Amino acid sequence: MATGEIQGSSDAAGLAALIARASAETGGRGLPPVERWNPPFCGDIDMEIRADGTWFYLGTPIGRAPLVRLFSTVLRKDEDGRTYLVTPVEKVGIRIVDAPFLAVEMNVSGEGADRRLTFRTNVGDVVEAGAEHPLRFVISGENNELKPYLLVRGRLEALVSRAVMYDLVDLGEVVEIDGVEMFAVRSGGVVFPVMPAAELDALSR
Repeated sequence: MATGEIQGSSDAAGLAALIARASAETGGRGLPPVERWNPPFCGDIDMEIRADGTWFYLGTPIGRAPLVRLFSTVLRKDEDGRTYLVTPVEKVGIRIVDAPFLAVEMNVSGEGADRRLTFRTNVGDVVEAGAEHPLRFVISGENNELKPYLLVRGRLEALVSRAVMYDLVDLGEVVEIDGVEMFAVRSGGVVFPVMPAAELDALSR
């Protein structure tokens, strides 16, 4: 194991080393090619991304936005369904309560089939919903809460914040998909079904 790698949840020096390596990989050259890296798994660290997008390390919020942004650029979700911080020399597991990112702003341009919805995440990603960045909608919880998710990169998604979700739903329309009337939204030439139109009343309960 390389010098400075994270050995355990309390290894602050290892975390600092990881930050330094991540910074070296991302400095001024955009997002690092984490999907192409195949480093050894070096265990889990006590880092968690809460449902509201807040990052915690050792139970304490990470208050420095540039540090959170840096970590977000080396996130990867693998086929096992787990999310990791990845550098060329190591891979460490972290906990995700809901989604790793939160979509906090939406811009709408165009109308109808030409409409484009562009989202900004809490860590600075700007993503236009479309074929490469689809939206999906989940009804969850006892209150039938509508939760939209946007694919940001790789397998990493952003949960659309509640405030933005209301604006998104306002853009919905009823369209027929495979013979079923669906409530849906459009972006980038793609129709994203939200739910069957017959169930639309559940949103207002």
